[in-house]
Amino acid sequence: MDGRWHGWGTDAGLVVLTCVPALLSQPYVDASGPAWASLAVYEAVGVTVLLLRRRLPATAFVVGFGALLVALVGSAGAGAKLSPLVFLPPAVLLYNLGHHCASWRRTVSAMLGAAVLGVAGLWLNRMTTDSSDFRGGLDVLAALAPMPLAWVMGFAARTRQALLAAAEQRATDARRAQALEAAQAAQRERTRIAGEMHDVVAHSLTLLVVHAETLRARGGELPDWARAQVDGLATAGRQSGSELQNLLRMLRDPADAVPLRPAPDLAELDALLDSHRAMGGTVELTNDLAPEAVPGAVQLAGYRVVQEALVNARRHAPGAPVRVTVESGAGRLRCVVVNGPAARRGAADAGVGLGLVSMEERVGALGGDLTAGPTGDGGFRVAATMPLECAGD
Repeated sequence: MDGRWHGWGTDAGLVVLTCVPALLSQPYVDASGPAWASLAVYEAVGVTVLLLRRRLPATAFVVGFGALLVALVGSAGAGAKLSPLVFLPPAVLLYNLGHHCASWRRTVSAMLGAAVLGVAGLWLNRMTTDSSDFRGGLDVLAALAPMPLAWVMGFAARTRQALLAAAEQRATDARRAQALEAAQAAQRERTRIAGEMHDVVAHSLTLLVVHAETLRARGGELPDWARAQVDGLATAGRQSGSELQNLLRMLRDPADAVPLRPAPDLAELDALLDSHRAMGGTVELTNDLAPEAVPGAVQLAGYRVVQEALVNARRHAPGAPVRVTVESGAGRLRCVVVNGPAARRGAADAGVGLGLVSMEERVGALGGDLTAGPTGDGGFRVAATMPLECAGD
């Protein structure tokens, strides 16, 4: 709608600038009735062809030029003169011909048609006018001489637009090629990473599950606590193997990835603690909040904090009792995980030390704070506080 109003506004301004000057200057040239009659008819035709110039550039120019010749010859035959500014509409139509007419055949045909009309008009002017004062001469030639320049300007404008469009298209093609190259490079890198993970991690994980199943088959020779640990180890190994397969499939081809399971939330804390107990751990939960009142992003962050803290407790303090507290107040969610001293020697060199960093980044992204450090009795404490109003689902 805005483009249509812009087009009508441009047409109206062009009509005013090309037709009104002749009307304003005509009283100073010839105020006779025949002059005004010829000018009025010519201006009406000029307005019409100016409005149709974009759709029919060649036809509009020929009709406009023919109307000019009829007006000049008719007024001269009646002993009247028109303002020199009547040449403005044909000049605009000639510019429009060079700007909008892409067919050389139509352009040449329009030029030849205008030339034929010009010769015919000159002949009629000679035949219908006795006085030399009203015959076309150098004054008409002087007005027509600059006309080809209008076509050249229109053609130059069209050529410039075509060059700009071609440059924009080349830039678009270059960006598309760059994006395709980047996507192909990313795909090659994903494939390489997937191969490395399969060769290193998947094989080691498979070997771990095989050893756990072997120990489970000889469960009668193991103490009760060891059988529980082996069962948990085998279950966790198979689950991790399945998740790793999905991850490798997604790395090789994201379109072939299986649908991701919904993000966990605080309502799944009981299942998380049960898995910790199944691996031989002891954990106690204090939870006094309604999960539906907590935004999803905060619930996910709280779940991951508890999950990572339990993994660290099993790794560095096996057998230690763990106390998990989840509470809300004053518009904030607080998750605290405290484990006691280790009951037996833990794997102090396990992991790469990124668990706490990951938790801190996740909590910090929501505008919260995370503190972690040893307790006075030899245990470890992790506390995360996150605002509720700064997060969204």
